Amino acid sequence: MDGLVLPHPKVMLFDWHGTLVNTHEAMYAAIEDMLAQLDELDLVRHILPEEEANSEDDEKLIRYIRIYRHLHPRVLAEQRISRTDVFEVLFGDNDEANAIAHKAYNDCYRNHYGSVKPFQAGMYEYLTYLKQLGIKIGVVTNRSREFLDPELASVEGGRWQELFDVTLCGDEMWRYKPAADSMVQASKAVNELTDKHLWYVGDSVTDMMTATKAGVTRVFYNGALWSPHWFEQHFSNQAKHQFDPEIIVDDFDELLDIVLDSKEHHFDQTLVEQRPARLPPRQPLPERVEPDWHPAIASLTYPSVVLFDWHATLVDTLDAMYHAVDDMLKELRELGLLEHLVDSASCKSPDDQRLVDYVRDNLSLHPKIKLDRKISRTDIFEILFADNEVAKKLAHKGFTDHYRKYFGTALPFEPKVADMLAGLRKLGLVVGVITNRDREFFMHELNTVDNGWAHLFDTEICGDDTVQRKPHTDQILKAAENLNCQLGKEIWYVGDSTTDVIAAKSAGITSVFFNGAQWDQPWLNKIFPGTERYPYKPDVVVNDFSEFWAMVLACRSK
Repeated sequence: MDGLVLPHPKVMLFDWHGTLVNTHEAMYAAIEDMLAQLDELDLVRHILPEEEANSEDDEKLIRYIRIYRHLHPRVLAEQRISRTDVFEVLFGDNDEANAIAHKAYNDCYRNHYGSVKPFQAGMYEYLTYLKQLGIKIGVVTNRSREFLDPELASVEGGRWQELFDVTLCGDEMWRYKPAADSMVQASKAVNELTDKHLWYVGDSVTDMMTATKAGVTRVFYNGALWSPHWFEQHFSNQAKHQFDPEIIVDDFDELLDIVLDSKEHHFDQTLVEQRPARLPPRQPLPERVEPDWHPAIASLTYPSVVLFDWHATLVDTLDAMYHAVDDMLKELRELGLLEHLVDSASCKSPDDQRLVDYVRDNLSLHPKIKLDRKISRTDIFEILFADNEVAKKLAHKGFTDHYRKYFGTALPFEPKVADMLAGLRKLGLVVGVITNRDREFFMHELNTVDNGWAHLFDTEICGDDTVQRKPHTDQILKAAENLNCQLGKEIWYVGDSTTDVIAAKSAGITSVFFNGAQWDQPWLNKIFPGTERYPYKPDVVVNDFSEFWAMVLACRSK
C-alpha cells in the first residue's frame, strides 16, 4: 500500500466513533450491558460457531463471550475495537441478529452517552481544510440519530454542527454497516456517484468491508495505532483479504498528504500553503507495568492438564467451613493443641501474628476474618501450627468432626463455572480436583452442586486419599499417577490459598493463584514475599474465572 496514489476525492465520508471522536467509555459500558442480555434477547443461538471465526482473536472473543457474556478483559483494557466489529465477529452477516444487537445496544447506550471529544488534536482544522479543498464531507455511523445529534452539538462547544454536508445514522440506513447501503444513501444525498471518488475513512474492519462492498475508496484510520501484525492477522487471511484497506493512515496529517497527492486533480498552490500546521505524530499509550505474575505478561506453558482446588475456588462452602473451624478452635485445649500454636514472633507477617495471638487468647477466629471470608482453613492451620505435621493432622481431624454438622450446601463460586470446566474439556484438556476436603464431604458436594459436576472431572484427590495433605505434594503426585502423566509446567494447579501455591511449586508444576478473595497488590506482595524463607510465588494471579479463561485462550495461540 506504500506509495499508492488514490483517485481524487469528491466526497469524503467518515465513521464517527474511533475516527473523528472518542466516546470509548460510554460505548464499552453499553456493550457490556447489552452482552449481559444475550440470553434474554435470544441471541446466543445466533453466535457464530468458533470454527467460522476469521482470526484467532475473533475465535477467542466468540468463545469468551459465549461463556461469560461480556467482553474479554484485554478488549476492555485496550478499548481499540468498535461495537460494530464486536457484533460482526459474533453474528457475521446475520442481519436479523445484528439488528437486534444494535437496538439493544442503543437502549443501553442511552444510560451512558454524553462525553465526547475529538479523537486527535486539530480535528476541526483538518475537516475545515478538506472543505476548503472543495471536498464534500460527511459522517456515516451505525450510531442512532438520537445520540449523534447531541454529540455533534457538544463536541468542542458545538462548532462541528455546520461542518458536514451529510450525516447518516444507523437507524436511517436500509441496513447497518457492513452492508453497502449507507454509502449509496450518503452519496445520493450530496448528488455524487458511489465510486472511487468517494473515500470512506474508518477505524474498523467493518468500515473496510462496507467500503469494499460499495466499490468506494477505503482508507483505514489507525486510531488505535495497531501494529503491522494486527493488519496481517485481520486482513490477510483468505476470508478478509478482499477487504484490505487501500491506504492506512495513523493521523490526519497523513490523510491530507494522500489527498494532496491524489490523481487527476491539481490543487491551487495558495490552498496548499493554507494547510494546517503539521502536528507531532501520535504516540501509543505507555504500556502498563504489571507484576510478573499478572496474566497480561506471565509466560506460561499451554496446559495439557488443569487441576483445581475445590473450596473457595470452584465452589463456595464458606459458611460451613468457618463454623467448623470456630468449633474446632474452641477445643484446642482439650485436643492438646493449644501448646502447639507457633510463637507469634516467628510468623511470616504482622497479620499472621495477630491471628495467632487472637486464637491463643480467645480460642476462636477474629470476627473480621469470618466477615471477610478470605482465608482457607488449610491456610489458617498453616499459620497456627507451621511445620508441626502432627498438630496439623489433629486440627484437620477436629475440623472434619465438626464439619459433619454443617456441610451440605455447595454453590458455584462464580456463575458459569460449569461452563468454564466444560469449555476446558472441549479444548481437549484433562481436568481434575485436588482438595483437602475429606472424601465423605467432597463426594456429597460434587454430586449436589449445580445438579452434579462429576462428569466434568477426570480425577479427584481428597485430603484423606494420601498420607499428607497440601501443602505437601502427595495429592499432586497421586493425581499425576491416576492420569498417567509426567509432572511439569504443562500441568496447572489453580487454587485460592498460599498452601495451593506451595504444593504446586514444590511439585514443579504451574501455579495459578485464584484471587477470588480480591486481595489487593500490597497484600499479594505480603503473602508471597519471594524471600529465602518464603520463596514460593505463583506463576500467575487471576481475579476471576473470566480472566482465567482468557489466559487459557491466550496461551493456546502461542
